[in-house]
Amino acid sequence: MEGAAHRLTVRLTIVRHGESRMTTEGLRLMAVHAHPDDESSKGAATTARYAAEGVQVRVVSCTGGERGDILNEKMRDDPQIVRDIAQVRRDEMARAAAILGVSHTWLGFVDSGLPEGDPLPPLPEGCFGLEPVEVTAEALVRVIREFRPHVLTTYDENGGYPHPDHVMTHVVTMAAFRAAGDPAAYPHAGEPWQPLKVYYNAWSPERLVRLNDAMVRAGHEAPFADWLKNIDSRPRRTITTQVRCEDHFEARDDALRAHATQVDPDGSWFTVPMDVQRQEWPFEDYELAASLVPVDLPEDDLFGGLRALDDLDGVCRRAPRRDPSGELVLAYATTPPGAVDEEARSTRSQDADGDGRDDMRSEEGHTE
Repeated sequence: MEGAAHRLTVRLTIVRHGESRMTTEGLRLMAVHAHPDDESSKGAATTARYAAEGVQVRVVSCTGGERGDILNEKMRDDPQIVRDIAQVRRDEMARAAAILGVSHTWLGFVDSGLPEGDPLPPLPEGCFGLEPVEVTAEALVRVIREFRPHVLTTYDENGGYPHPDHVMTHVVTMAAFRAAGDPAAYPHAGEPWQPLKVYYNAWSPERLVRLNDAMVRAGHEAPFADWLKNIDSRPRRTITTQVRCEDHFEARDDALRAHATQVDPDGSWFTVPMDVQRQEWPFEDYELAASLVPVDLPEDDLFGGLRALDDLDGVCRRAPRRDPSGELVLAYATTPPGAVDEEARSTRSQDADGDGRDDMRSEEGHTE
């Protein structure tokens, strides 16, 4: 038996740092995102790689992206799309999930929109950003206990991007991580299950510098020049884990293009040639936020420390150790770069060169 079917059952014997890796069969990864399209712009090549190797991958979209703008100018004047944007975005998400080879769950909350103005207006009533955490966390705990992931990915405490739904996604994911293995928490939400690791999607400044410089050397316009002017205002994160996934960059881009209302296929996301990306930065970057198992950093695998466990599912079913205050006893926890940076959470425009374009948001890929 050859190809993908063979990869589902083969037992890997690669050894790294003394760890004998178990088969990928049975491993499960859950990526928690704020809106449809986030799963394709953050960690998509990683999820495509693991799915191709036989790992079960579930993407969770906390909201439906109902308040997101139609960013593709070619589609802005289509009255059917404007009228049915909620369903259009659901259809786009289904296509992206199929391209990446992942399953998908809508958590069911309503997009908060991106507040703009000075002073900023309040968030709309009933949106995800205003839902009580005990409500949103219970919803995610239900999905965790149903899918039983060993590893979660999400955003850092600043949301990774200044949108209230991204910040809330962090809050909800970390609350669900703490609660999912607790028999006393949300007892009607399924049998307890404790994921063992949580990662933050990360953007390495070095990656943008390397790609930018490579394009300039090849005689092209610098694609990230505006973004890099703002780089010193962005919190510096600790990159602990780099997952090689260059063979899945095409799937990442195809999934992003599937969100046709959000991404211009001729836009900046697709400026850097694929061979340049593979040569300069064949990874996706992560910050290990919390781990219940010992880790050996830096890593090249989100399942580092887990593959060699004799009874991985059994470990996740056992109630985890907690300190007297009820917090999980972690083998590793990241150290955030100082206090939560309110400026990093600001939704004010960041126009470094005064050209009227919000540089950081446009390079992020969307303005929801």
